[in-house]
Amino acid sequence: MIRAIVLDIEGTTSPTDSVRTDLYGYTEQHLPQWLADNAAGAAESVIAQTRELADEPTADTARIADILTGWLRSDVKAEPLKAAQGAICAEGFRAGELHGRFFDDVVPALRTWHAEGLPLYIYSSGSERNQRDWFTYAAPGNLAPLITAHFDLVTAGPKRDPKSYALIADRIAVPPEQILFLSDHPDELDAAVTAGWQVVGVRRPDEPNPARPPHHWVSTFADIEVTNTAHRPSRARSQSSDPRTPR
Repeated sequence: MIRAIVLDIEGTTSPTDSVRTDLYGYTEQHLPQWLADNAAGAAESVIAQTRELADEPTADTARIADILTGWLRSDVKAEPLKAAQGAICAEGFRAGELHGRFFDDVVPALRTWHAEGLPLYIYSSGSERNQRDWFTYAAPGNLAPLITAHFDLVTAGPKRDPKSYALIADRIAVPPEQILFLSDHPDELDAAVTAGWQVVGVRRPDEPNPARPPHHWVSTFADIEVTNTAHRPSRARSQSSDPRTPR
């Protein structure tokens, strides 16, 4: 039985390009000015944390911008970078310059699952703030009412660590074996399975992460059937891919 669905964003609900080009590009463009304008306010903790992580205690805002831009281009999952991106992109969403983009099959599936009473959660490396804006200011319209809660690297932990999935299960008060996780990244699926979750890999055309056994993979949410019939979760120790979708 599935009692909750947890979804990744990048490569799963939304094209990688929509995140890397839209959010990352917008962040890089506005980062230097945002740091300079908010050095004594919203950016103060970002500057302090970046100085500490980079071991550059005297770095000025221009240098901080260089460091964060380097991390952004390398896709480093650093807390101060995610905080800065969340604040900067929040302005872009509210100004109508950014919109959450989704694969065509995603919104109908989310609406169906929500209508069936399944709580939907998001677990992404992007900040919770960016996640909420991504759904609130979505191109198809406001999707925020479909999502029960959001988790990121700060509130749940690294996405390749089984402990993060155990923490989420505890937070949402659902037994691990009754949670379904959808992601395009095999390492994340492995971690979720280790924590006792059920998983389905999402492999979409032109996305970077390859499918990898033993998990079952789909190319569209339309191929995922979630019913109240209990089934055995996919296990990382299995040697072959399970062709079944969760039931």
